Amino acid sequence: MLSRKAKYAIKALIYIYEHPDEVPVPVKDISDAQKIPYKFLETIMSNLKQHRIIKSHRGPKGGYSFAQDPKEVTVAAVMRIIDGPIALTSCTSENFYEKCEECIDEDICKVRKLFVHVRSEMLPVLETPITEM
Repeated sequence: MLSRKAKYAIKALIYIYEHPDEVPVPVKDISDAQKIPYKFLETIMSNLKQHRIIKSHRGPKGGYSFAQDPKEVTVAAVMRIIDGPIALTSCTSENFYEKCEECIDEDICKVRKLFVHVRSEMLPVLETPITEM
């Protein structure tokens, strides 16, 4: 399940993208408009800044803007930054693979086969840029 933190991160990025006339966008404006708790959103924005998705601007007209082309920022990238692996099982993760302790043979494991299929169907959708939401 998508965490609330990842959902808020996606909503905040979409808000910044959809309000280019307000950039840099203050966290308070995003918080109020999207009904996201302010302190929680500050933590999320700091995390996105550390990963160079957004950058901060100081001063009375400060706030956040994209640090890179927003067309390059995907939902999957944001999910990985905030929540880690997208795959539903560790043995099907492309970026965070771990062998299942109880697995005897991955090549014949039907559960793994199912979740590899789920991931391969889900990933193209999640690779959608924030700008196309």
